[in-house]
Amino acid sequence: MMTLPDSHEVARFRALVADRLGLHIDESRLGSLAEVLRSRVAVNGGACAAYLNRLADDRCPTEDLQALARELTVTETFFFRGADQLAAFTESALPDRLAAVGEGGIVRVLSAGCASGDEPYSLAIAVREALPYAADRVAITAFDLNQTMLEKAARGRYSSWSLRDAAANLQARWFTPEGSAFALDDAIHRAVAFHQRNLAQDDPDFWRPGQFDIVFCRNVLMYFTASQAQAAVARIARALAPGGYLFLGHAETLRGLSNDFHLCHTHDTFYYQRKEGVSATREAASQRVELWQPAAAINDTSWVDIIQRSADRIHELVPAPAPATATSVSAATRHAPDLNRVLEHLHRDQFDQALEQLDTLPAAQARDPDVLLLKAVSLSHSAALDKAEAVCREVLECDELNAGAHYVLALCREGAGDAQGAFEHDQVAVYLDPAFAMPRLHLGLLARRRGDPETAQRELQQAIALLQREDPARLLLFGGGFQREALIALCRAECAASAEHSSRRSIRC
Repeated sequence: MMTLPDSHEVARFRALVADRLGLHIDESRLGSLAEVLRSRVAVNGGACAAYLNRLADDRCPTEDLQALARELTVTETFFFRGADQLAAFTESALPDRLAAVGEGGIVRVLSAGCASGDEPYSLAIAVREALPYAADRVAITAFDLNQTMLEKAARGRYSSWSLRDAAANLQARWFTPEGSAFALDDAIHRAVAFHQRNLAQDDPDFWRPGQFDIVFCRNVLMYFTASQAQAAVARIARALAPGGYLFLGHAETLRGLSNDFHLCHTHDTFYYQRKEGVSATREAASQRVELWQPAAAINDTSWVDIIQRSADRIHELVPAPAPATATSVSAATRHAPDLNRVLEHLHRDQFDQALEQLDTLPAAQARDPDVLLLKAVSLSHSAALDKAEAVCREVLECDELNAGAHYVLALCREGAGDAQGAFEHDQVAVYLDPAFAMPRLHLGLLARRRGDPETAQRELQQAIALLQREDPARLLLFGGGFQREALIALCRAECAASAEHSSRRSIRC
């Protein structure tokens, strides 16, 4: 019996999987990855090193990559998955693109990572259900790396499990029972063109500028390495027509991956629209890394350490402009911004002093999104909500997917008496950064105030879980002067009060 590969071989295999397939295998899956490597070596024969060398070779047979993809990719899908996004597609994105291409023009839709075809076929059905007059004006292309799944899509035969979200009338209209399976209607079958393709590899002929109007790439990027996801999004942006739409999975965002899209929020779902002014030939550019990243491990030492670490991170992201002369060197040194003091003022609730420090920043640093966030937070706690909101809008002008700015806007909207606006900005912040605790906490408080104890408890419980691993630097900025333990205690107290309110209401009923 062949022994499992050693740790060095698994590490090399993991790097090759990332390079050739774009897949990120986290630490928790290294055991199963070692088993996949063992099985692939056994199938190919020879030594482990020989298989790895073969995989690393640019001339590696496509069959090897396909076989590896079958073992590592998730193929679970079903028809009409994500009804909210299908509604946004047929009621917002598709009508907009039909108008954009003009009478007689063709709207080109792409389903990337289509697995067994359930998604692109669902799109074809959705078009015929919602906009039957436009069926001949919508061309759908789909691709996947897994050849076995593409062969299943070509057969057009599906189980009742694949149709578990399909309404009875849709099943009756578009599927015919064949024994224990269901055969797809021929018109839908012909409506989709399938290709075998790897999203992690570029193909300039396929990703031509303006090639597509709408792209669905759902639940694919979440498995990619950061660099591969960034490169894939850049290719999609290049291939999308200006004003075209991109739909990701519900747990995926473009935050940290691309600045080429506007965020859209309709039909209770989020999706993206390509900005008009983006260069269609630009490859993956270095995207801005948001300052407040979750820490790998939470070690709340002293707040002095946290302040120093936060200031260091801001200095790294916002380098001072290079001085031209010896005189300007001494002047720059003399007027270097003391961000440590700004953060310390925030921690001590000395917001006026924080604002005074921020007003001394050079223009190049004062316009950075993270420094603007410091200013917005200080203004919001100084009750200057209109000014805080204006600064947040500045942040979003240069970093539209900034979760922190949306959270501060939620606080400003609540202060202005706009509870719905506060709710919407909190929702955006949660979508953009699911690990961000404070918008969850705020959503719980908003729900409690409007008399919705069930929602309040759900959001507050999620906030408690997130607060336990929230980055101390982000707590310093957004925590309102409270430390982790105090915020968790607040959540628990509000949760208990909501539970008591819910219990009293049940008794009255």
